[in-house]
Amino acid sequence: MPDAIEFRGFGGVRLAADRRGDSDAPPAILLHGGGQTRYSWGGTAEALADAGWQAITVDARGHGESEWAPDADYRLTSFAEDVRAVAEQLGAAPVLVGASLGGLTSVMLEGELAPGTARAVVLVDVVPELEAAGTARIKDFMVDRLFDGFGSLEEAAAAVAAYNPHRPPPSDLRGLAKNLRERGGRWYWHWDPAFMNNKGVSEVSDTDRLRRAAQRLAPPVLLVRGRMSDVVSEEGVQSFRADCPHAQYVDVSGAGHMVAGDRNDAFTHAVVDFLDSLDRGL
Repeated sequence: MPDAIEFRGFGGVRLAADRRGDSDAPPAILLHGGGQTRYSWGGTAEALADAGWQAITVDARGHGESEWAPDADYRLTSFAEDVRAVAEQLGAAPVLVGASLGGLTSVMLEGELAPGTARAVVLVDVVPELEAAGTARIKDFMVDRLFDGFGSLEEAAAAVAAYNPHRPPPSDLRGLAKNLRERGGRWYWHWDPAFMNNKGVSEVSDTDRLRRAAQRLAPPVLLVRGRMSDVVSEEGVQSFRADCPHAQYVDVSGAGHMVAGDRNDAFTHAVVDFLDSLDRGL
């Protein structure tokens, strides 16, 4: 079982997290996508701990069991400042493994706000130049039941299955329940609705700024794309690799945007292989 821990993020926001592995081992921080929680990584965190890393999964501000930002500050820069604060509290340069929003957070932190924070960066199906249709589909899914919720976990599971038709529907709803909270007999996504405000969206969509940050990424970088993704195209990958020519690249067949959930075995294997190539000196 992981150890439940807490950090203080930017502005003192409380961040909930789990640690797997030795607390003296080099850290790897796993950052989920928008609307997800720290439980979205499948067996990846456990595999990283088994491989000798201190694997830390964090609920982003406004998500899961972390505190909602009291001023509704969900700018990409604030998510990045949270990760900088976590790294400082760990006292060692972490590997950053970021999916979607978590990946853009990593690019913003290491490429603009605080170069040298990370020892390596893993980007999970995210690049600065995202496909508009794919990102619009994500937004539509997130806001569709934002205020009305679901009548049951089964209803929520059906909505997820319709959104992600190539993944088999879950046979055990306990995992899905970790992303929802029950209020008044209905189930609601467990993230702050203010997360969708324009301040955050504008930074995520600032392609030029994110490309400049990508061009300044100095540590080892791995980009993992889901081959069926409608969010990251092959053209977007090639643009990123031109901006960050030292980046390694893995294309996971049978996976869409949610690579870690769609093909956790292949995803985890790629990440562990990449991390095995790094210098683990603290």
